[in-house]
Amino acid sequence: MDKQEIWLKWAVELQSIAQAGLFYGKDPFDMERYERVREIAAEIISYKGDISLEKVKDLFCGDIGYQTPKIDTRAAIFKGDKILLVKENNGTWSLPGGWVDVGLSVSENVVKEVKEEAGLDVRPERVIAVQDREKHNLPVYAYKVCKIFVLCSVAGGSFEKNIETVDSGYFGIGELPALAEEKNNEEQVRMCFEAYGRKDWVTLLD
Repeated sequence: MDKQEIWLKWAVELQSIAQAGLFYGKDPFDMERYERVREIAAEIISYKGDISLEKVKDLFCGDIGYQTPKIDTRAAIFKGDKILLVKENNGTWSLPGGWVDVGLSVSENVVKEVKEEAGLDVRPERVIAVQDREKHNLPVYAYKVCKIFVLCSVAGGSFEKNIETVDSGYFGIGELPALAEEKNNEEQVRMCFEAYGRKDWVTLLD
């Protein structure tokens, strides 16, 4: 990890210790100390990351219990030799996807996200990769994310503009638009192309 990012590692570790202490601790004085440790971790993230403390606390301090990564799914959908991307409100493009909702499996979440963002009904077919986000995407987040890329086939539907995306389209590997790098970069899109073209593809894990 870059020396300039070591503070983030420390803050995340402090948050993890504090969250576990708040869940398992019994002594009221210890609980007060753990709460303050978590607040300090959030203040570090806010100060160094130039993010409002309120937003940091919302993302960083809302979980309870033992701290585990959030799960993000991304759908790889092909038409011929082109992959489907959706255009977000800020003008960048991404594979359809998002956080896995409580109560949904990974497969169910993929179907839901594609329907919401691309208007398509899809069938999840195989897992392309399970990735540790911070090994692939920038900026580094203050919490761990597990990204699951899933190859899907289309059963029907069509794009409709919605609150998250304003357009959709299929792109060849040599004509990719500006990507939402924090969600999926060119390396990851190329990985999806490779998986699509190989029947013997083995799920990547890192």
